[in-house]
Amino acid sequence: MKYIIPRLKHLHSGNFFLIAGPCAIESEAVAFEVAERVTAICQRLEIPYIFKGSYRKANRSRVDSFTGIGDEQALEILGKVREHFDVPTTTDIHADEEAAMAAPFVDILQIPAFLCRQTSLLVAAARTGKVVNIKKGQFLSADAMLYARDKVWDSGNDQVMLTERGTTFGYQDLVVDMRGIPVMQQLDVPVVLDCTHSLQQPNQANGVTGGKPALIETIARAGIAVGADGLFIETHPNPAVAKSDGANMLPLDKLEPLLEKLVAIRAAIRSFD
Repeated sequence: MKYIIPRLKHLHSGNFFLIAGPCAIESEAVAFEVAERVTAICQRLEIPYIFKGSYRKANRSRVDSFTGIGDEQALEILGKVREHFDVPTTTDIHADEEAAMAAPFVDILQIPAFLCRQTSLLVAAARTGKVVNIKKGQFLSADAMLYARDKVWDSGNDQVMLTERGTTFGYQDLVVDMRGIPVMQQLDVPVVLDCTHSLQQPNQANGVTGGKPALIETIARAGIAVGADGLFIETHPNPAVAKSDGANMLPLDKLEPLLEKLVAIRAAIRSFD
């Protein structure tokens, strides 16, 4: 990957890169447990690894949903993970002023799918000089992401990633059109497949987002087969007690065997290039 991401290792391995971590920073203990395990796995498999954790959850179904442990505390934990494990970190931002606040603690600023058309947010993220990962809106075509990319490029920052995370199908489901990955790659940016949020089941009657984590492997295999540059997988030691998005996270103990399969698929695909 051509982008300037300090601490990103194994760039010459030929593997996809991995963005993985818990949905939210719910405690230092959980963040460190996930980071330690995933860092070790990726070191062995030579996968470039970026730790992910949301310091704040702004897009919630209900007013009483978990939103975070406090911005300052959560951002400091992201910074601690980066320094302790020597890995890059990423988090999402939701408002213009959050870009400068979060930037000192992370290497990549993530723009949530629902906010991918927010011009001022994209410009604020661009002006930090950090890599900007824009999630494709559930309501947008892949080629429409040209304009989101250009908002960052035109702000003087050419370090952009785009992430496919499914398209709304009916009221309570998402589907992934794998054609979108090569379409967005034609925009001269790395393209990531979000294997967990693509399996969300939003708008449930009980106000808690559901998911289909049993299909994470299916989505991930397909993404590698069509040539995704990176994968995004939220994972937790015990999703049943996670404070956010537990219904669609991958149990941490299932990550290593999945990545082993995906590395093998990647190697097979590369053998035909």
